[in-house]
Amino acid sequence: MKVLCGIGGSDDSFRALDRTVERAAVADDDLTVAVVENPDSSVEPDEIARRAESAIEEAALDAEVRLVEGDPGSRLVEIAETEGFEEIVLGGGHTSPMGKITIGSIAEFVLLNAKTSVTLVR
Repeated sequence: MKVLCGIGGSDDSFRALDRTVERAAVADDDLTVAVVENPDSSVEPDEIARRAESAIEEAALDAEVRLVEGDPGSRLVEIAETEGFEEIVLGGGHTSPMGKITIGSIAEFVLLNAKTSVTLVR
């Protein structure tokens, strides 16, 4: 399966990265990690990319890590559509004290606009 994992430096996105790398190693997925700029994260994109490359190396995968500029949600959707990805994996989603799931603006945009399957890792 051709999988695009979008990460932006949040704990949720690193969890999504770890799970996606684990799955790709077992299922032999064709994985691309897209590092996007997340205004809610204090982690710099270069550091995020290094962490992704390290996770990929530890799993002995042959996967691409790329820095993506522009609006994160729309760029992820655009990349998935133009490059034929079968799934987008994102981190996000928190349960509020009232039991409702709240998601960030990037994940919400991707969920509402992607024509491919989207997996949200919480």
